[in-house]
Amino acid sequence: MFYDIYKLSFPYGVHFGERSLERTNNSFCADTLFSALCIEAVKRGDNELGYLYSMVKSGKLIISDAFPYYDKEYFMPKPYISIQSDEDSSKKKKYKKMQYVAASMWEEYISGELDPTKELELEDNLGSSMAKTSASIRGNENSMPYRVGRYSFKEKAGLYIIYGYENEEIKDFFYDLLKGLSYSGLGGKRSSGMGRFEIDNGKMPEVLSRCIEEESDKYITLSISLPRANEVEECMKDASYMVKKRSGFVESYNYSDNYLRKKDLYMFSAGSCFVTRFEGDIYDVSTGGNHPVYRYGKPLFIGV
Repeated sequence: MFYDIYKLSFPYGVHFGERSLERTNNSFCADTLFSALCIEAVKRGDNELGYLYSMVKSGKLIISDAFPYYDKEYFMPKPYISIQSDEDSSKKKKYKKMQYVAASMWEEYISGELDPTKELELEDNLGSSMAKTSASIRGNENSMPYRVGRYSFKEKAGLYIIYGYENEEIKDFFYDLLKGLSYSGLGGKRSSGMGRFEIDNGKMPEVLSRCIEEESDKYITLSISLPRANEVEECMKDASYMVKKRSGFVESYNYSDNYLRKKDLYMFSAGSCFVTRFEGDIYDVSTGGNHPVYRYGKPLFIGV
């Protein structure tokens, strides 16, 4: 496998919300990107969706969650592992406040020598969120105000994704889909321009180049993932993880006459740590509609 990075810049801000319209996250998970790519593939026809599905299911194309970058600094998910440190309680609180770990400080973090104040200062460079009041007007009814959360990245900041691919044909196919998606956007409130992005090639940080596919005593996943039923028992041994509920509605006009929810899945968040690697799968989360609905659950591991 070959691995590269795409940097995504969002000039109009983003709304990545899961439950509240007023609140927004500053990143998205691999399953969100995969679902959007599936919709983009359907638009192109010619069985593009079938090709995307087969490449991902077979492991010939894999993707990470999206994580922030600032200029040449890439941030990685804070791992769910116990870090041995002799720091005082105030520094331990700062460790808990951290959302990410800068790639340039990754080894310091793993060894317990990271200065959390310095890391938090870097995270402050990423951007800020705010809620804007808008009005919904239906027919001749009075306008109904509501608040929408928007996260705006600072200059030189945005999100990046790591992708693994077996050959150049698959790489080109992935880029073409991602380029098409850049015009329609990711997340909510796309009609106002939010979620649209520009794509640039990124340089893989040395620590990632070294750790991807590295044999190790422990592995951290860089994507939301879910082991197959026959992998669960083995991968759970000595694992430390966070479970995240994934749900939502099906965005397909020919799926059903009604607006139906996807089947709920509980998945491992990026940053979860395992002794044994697993393959995961692409899961059908449809609930009786006219076609399958796919959720991405393949891990991208790095050794610790």
